Amino acid sequence: MNYELVIFDWDGTLMDSTGVIAASLQDACRDIGIAVPTDRDARYVIGLGLADSFDHVAPGLDEEGRRRLSERYRHHFLARESEMPLYEGVREMLADLHGKGRRLAVATGKARRGLERVLDLTGLRPWFEATRCADEGFSKPHPDMLLMLMELTGVEPRRALMVGDTTHDLELAANAGVDAVAVSYGAHDAALLGTRPARARCDSVAELHRWIATNG
Repeated sequence: MNYELVIFDWDGTLMDSTGVIAASLQDACRDIGIAVPTDRDARYVIGLGLADSFDHVAPGLDEEGRRRLSERYRHHFLARESEMPLYEGVREMLADLHGKGRRLAVATGKARRGLERVLDLTGLRPWFEATRCADEGFSKPHPDMLLMLMELTGVEPRRALMVGDTTHDLELAANAGVDAVAVSYGAHDAALLGTRPARARCDSVAELHRWIATNG
């Protein structure tokens, strides 16, 4: 195996949640009476920490406004959380990789509380030996998440692979000296992903599974 550790983003890579996240952000903006971001703008910030997302979609919002926006976002997101499935083939891919001795981890823009919740809801927790969230350090694309995961697992950058659906994930990997694979079925489209370096771009989970099995 070229890569000992495969690190997955969560939203838009393993879980089909980008539509819910974008809609929740739009509804939150509408609730507090500020400009509602377009679908493209709302999807662009997926993968960033919540504070960084607000900097993009609601620049200049004061502290009280950010608090209200955060509260309304969480309200709408939690109301829809049960609607978010894993992408077709994700469970089988992870089971296969884990069963063949591949070490797996998660680097996500979710808060720790949110990741813990979906790990339990999906039953995927046993397959990931390490996870890192946006509220535990610097958010993407700062290399902190990957550097910490590699420190925790003892894996060198050349033996780690980042898999994600946004340019934030690809920049994170580059900043940490780690190879990356982009998936185009999540938040950022193929054209936007193509503006950042990646070993490959996969258009489905099945294609991603094959790529890792063959090249990873």
